[in-house]
Amino acid sequence: MLIQRTVVMPMLALALLQASPAAALNCTVASSERRVPLLELYTSEGCDSCPPTDRWLSALPGRGFGSEHVVALAFHVDYWDYIGWRDPFAQKRFTERQRQIAARSGSRAVYTPQLVLNGRDYRRGIFRDDFAQRIADIHVQKPRAALKLAVQPAGDTLVVSGHAVLTDAAGQPLSQTWLALYEYRLATEVKAGENRGKRLEHDFVVSDVAGPLAVDARGASIEHRFRLGPQWKPRDLGVAAFVQDIRNGDVLQALACAAGQNELGAGSKPR
Repeated sequence: MLIQRTVVMPMLALALLQASPAAALNCTVASSERRVPLLELYTSEGCDSCPPTDRWLSALPGRGFGSEHVVALAFHVDYWDYIGWRDPFAQKRFTERQRQIAARSGSRAVYTPQLVLNGRDYRRGIFRDDFAQRIADIHVQKPRAALKLAVQPAGDTLVVSGHAVLTDAAGQPLSQTWLALYEYRLATEVKAGENRGKRLEHDFVVSDVAGPLAVDARGASIEHRFRLGPQWKPRDLGVAAFVQDIRNGDVLQALACAAGQNELGAGSKPR
C-alpha cells in the first residue's frame, strides 16, 4: 500500500530527499544520568478496543512525555488477523515478544491493548491517571546502563551505530541490547473486521527490530543497518535502543533518535 505524502518543500530539497530515503533522520544522542523507561503498547487493527489506547499513546509527546522522558513503541500483533482484517503492521515476532512478557509473569494469556512499562504490565487507573507519577518514580532511579546512538542515512538504509555499557555489575551477563525502527503518522482505512469503516491512526509503529546484542561492564558496540522500502516516510522515522534484563524484563535504560515526534498531530498519512 502506498504512503501518501503532503509535505511542501523547495524542489531541490525534495529531489535530495527522494535520492536519499532516510535523509530526514540524522541524529546523535546519548543517555543522561536520568533513567528513561520503555513503554510498549501491544495493539491490533483487528481489535475494536484498541483505538482509544492508540490515541492515548500518540498524545504523549503533546503532554510533555517526549522520548527524553519515555521511549514509546507500538508493537502490532497478528493473533486478531483471523477475525476479518489483516493488520498491515502486525508481525508474528511481535506476538512472540508479548507472549514472552506474559510467560515471565507466569501467565499464558495475552490481550490487546496491553501497555508494558519497563517490562511489566501497566494498567492505567480508571479514576486516576497515575502515568506521570510512574514515570517520575522511574526517573529518580539510577540508570543501570548507558547508551550512545548515532543514526545516519546511507542510500536506502539507516546506519545505526553506538555503544551500550552496564553501570550495574549485578546485571552481568544477563542483559541484552535491542534496536527498534518505528514510524509516526500512519493511518489505515479499515475495510473489514471489528473496526470496519473506521480510519485508524497510529504513531510509534515498530516495523523492524534488531538484537539481542550481549552487553556487559566492558560495553558492546552497536552496529546495524535498517533497510527502508519506498513506502517509508523519512521525516517520520525513529530508532530506539534499550538495554533489558532477560531475567525479569526490566529495562535498564532506553534512548531514541526521533525525527517526527515533535510534530505529532500534524496529520496521519494512509499506507
